[in-house]
Amino acid sequence: QVQLVESGGGSVQAGGSVRLSCAASGYTISNYCMGWFRQPPGKEREGVSRINGYGATTYADSVKGRFTISKDNAENTLYLQMNSLKPEDTGVYYCAAASDSRCWGFVGFHYWGQGTQVTVSS
Repeated sequence: QVQLVESGGGSVQAGGSVRLSCAASGYTISNYCMGWFRQPPGKEREGVSRINGYGATTYADSVKGRFTISKDNAENTLYLQMNSLKPEDTGVYYCAAASDSRCWGFVGFHYWGQGTQVTVSS
């Protein structure tokens, strides 16, 4: 059974940094595409970043240059380092995993974590 457990969310002031973690069990993250999504208050969930089974990364335009996605294969954990945070980065952040080593945009993610709240105040 695949389980994804996010941690690291919280409240931070604009300009600050937060690192999110996603610990996986029942699933070897090194082999597959994984991603981070977020759902701002009152809005649809959106893709933030993804990393495929070969280590190639992609970012939404809104976070390019500020966020970094990475995998620690030894720890079987996915990370999202978020710097220079803005109030519009506020939302519930979700970790997700696909069943393919390639990423097909921000679709095809079958496994989801429970989410962790990030609140950025101005």
